[in-house]
Formats: sequence, C-alpha cells, structure tokens
Amino acid sequence: MFPPIAELLPHRERMLLVDRVVSFEGEQVVAELTVRDDPLFCHDGVVGSWLGLEYMAQTVGAMIGLMSRARNEPVRIGLLLGARRFLAREPAFRPGQTLRVEATQVFIADNGLAAFDARILDQDRVLAEATLSAFQPEDVQAFLREVGA
Repeated sequence: MFPPIAELLPHRERMLLVDRVVSFEGEQVVAELTVRDDPLFCHDGVVGSWLGLEYMAQTVGAMIGLMSRARNEPVRIGLLLGARRFLAREPAFRPGQTLRVEATQVFIADNGLAAFDARILDQDRVLAEATLSAFQPEDVQAFLREVGA
C-alpha cells in the first residue's frame, strides 16, 4: 500500500530505524518499527528512550516524503531542528518490542519550517511524546553551505 520506507527517507542501513508506514491521511501518519538489538544503540540489553526522538523524526520524514510524492515532487531531505516537551514515560525500549509512532503536522510555513506533535506507543500505552520542529529547504546542499555546516 505504501512505498518502502527507504524510498521516503535518505537514511540507509543501520540508521534507517522505522520499518514501515501503516497509515497516512491528511496531516497524520502512523509508522511501525521493531526495536533492534544493534550495538550502535542497544546497551546492557536495552535501547535508551532518547532514541525515540529519532523514531519520531523519521516518522515525520516519511510523512513529508509521502506528501511530496502525492504532489508528484521528488522526495527531498529535511532537517530536524529540535524538540520541545520531550517526555519519556519509560527509560528504555526492549529489543524485539514493536512500537507505533504517530505524528501530526500542526504547523507549516511557506519557507519549509514546520512543527509536528509525535508520540510513541506500545499497543495503546504512550511511551514517549514530543513536539518536533523541522525545516525542509528547497536546496539542502545550498542551505548547508550557506550556514557553514
């Protein structure tokens, strides 16, 4: 039903953390992932809940990719600018745990600046939530040169 997540995000291999989009309607997307036992993020048998920010950011990125495809535009790279009100109700995720990540666009400006409310759930239990700020410049390479990154 939805394209593979690798077609929606620039991340590859170990950094592609979201597995699939399960729903997308209007300004809301839902993605799923299975927490991996990858030594890059898994320590002492758990993955710190701080990685939830990246799960949320990749879910937002997938939504932006789907919106671009719906307008017959190429999928472009976006930048996570920050997060507000990050609240993790658990200190860690367990490898093998299936998580659902929901994101809703709450604001978007003509210049590509946007805000999203996101949350991570294990079944119906909310494990983490935050408001993410993101930016999608017309030409990300030119923007990065301009800001000296």
